[in-house]
Amino acid sequence: DVSSPKHGKVDPANMPHVGGNMWAGGTGGRDTAGLGGKGGPYRLDAGHRVYQVSQAEKDAVPEEVKRAAREMAEKAFKQRLREIQMSEYDASTYERFSGAVRRQVQSLRIILDNLQ
Repeated sequence: DVSSPKHGKVDPANMPHVGGNMWAGGTGGRDTAGLGGKGGPYRLDAGHRVYQVSQAEKDAVPEEVKRAAREMAEKAFKQRLREIQMSEYDASTYERFSGAVRRQVQSLRIILDNLQ
């Protein structure tokens, strides 16, 4: 069951964590920031293989938990913008321009990785 969203603990060894309710950057778990889970406040990629919970499990998350997760994500987003001295307008402008070339940048990254 999901209870309340949180960032979670950071594993200093960056070991992969699958499932559970403890580690930030884990996959397929619940309540913590990570990928492929349910009820977490925001996506957090620690660079590991992603294990995905079913859409039915995600849909079963109570509305109050979803609301709390959205509020926590918004707060974290605004805090990050303050840290990098970027306004919300700047962020939306960046996202608009970045989104327009995202596929080309990804292709270029693949080409450069292969050349290395």
